[in-house]
Amino acid sequence: MFRQIRILALLLILLGVALTTWQTKMRTTDWDKSLWMVVYPINGDGSDASQRYIDNLKESVFTPVETFLQREASRYGVESKQPLTVKLAPALDELPPTPPDSGNPLKIAWWSLKMRYWALTHNNFAGPSPDIQMFVLYHDPAQQQQVAHSLGLEKGLIGVVNAYAGKQMAARNNVVIAHEMLHTVGASDKYDLSTKLPVYPVGYADLSRVPLHPQRKAEIMAGSIPLSEQEAVMPSGLKSTMVGETTAIEIRWLR
Repeated sequence: MFRQIRILALLLILLGVALTTWQTKMRTTDWDKSLWMVVYPINGDGSDASQRYIDNLKESVFTPVETFLQREASRYGVESKQPLTVKLAPALDELPPTPPDSGNPLKIAWWSLKMRYWALTHNNFAGPSPDIQMFVLYHDPAQQQQVAHSLGLEKGLIGVVNAYAGKQMAARNNVVIAHEMLHTVGASDKYDLSTKLPVYPVGYADLSRVPLHPQRKAEIMAGSIPLSEQEAVMPSGLKSTMVGETTAIEIRWLR
């Protein structure tokens, strides 16, 4: 009898979690009001250069992310005048939990739980509770030419972005931030995990282009502009990206 009660309790907990997740998904993709995304800057490499950049960071640096969402949502007939509002929180002095190196589902699930708890306990933003928390780890480009992969979690609405501490890199940082933000509301990657090249056709911005290559823009969830079947380049900024129809369906801009 005790075992049956314990199983029933676990099932009820899982049902509650599933229901909460579904309700959050519906709420955040209704697009009837602006989602609040708070950016939490973190010195990712402990360098003086990264700290100086963070100390001088302004909220306006992230305005292009708002503009991008507004522009693309308007193309799909979303009525909200400002689908996303980006706010800047004070810098954090602690790194988030490191994601696992392997694709082990249990390790990933455990990291996800730790990350959600860490985000909950590290919200230093004085304003309204954010819909999306975006933790941006800055690195000195003079010391690191390549940074770790960035992540966006739909469960918990959390993003972890590895970015470069440099004014000239801000536009490209915003591409990554927008990409991970869209992950949190249900968008999937549109690139091949092994080659990092955009997947045809869902990862292409302009399917009607003749010839097909080179493309002029990147589908935001593909992350790069296809120049040929074997070559692609990262867009210089969000003006060179767009939201494709498959992504629009995933985030409920098209229903």
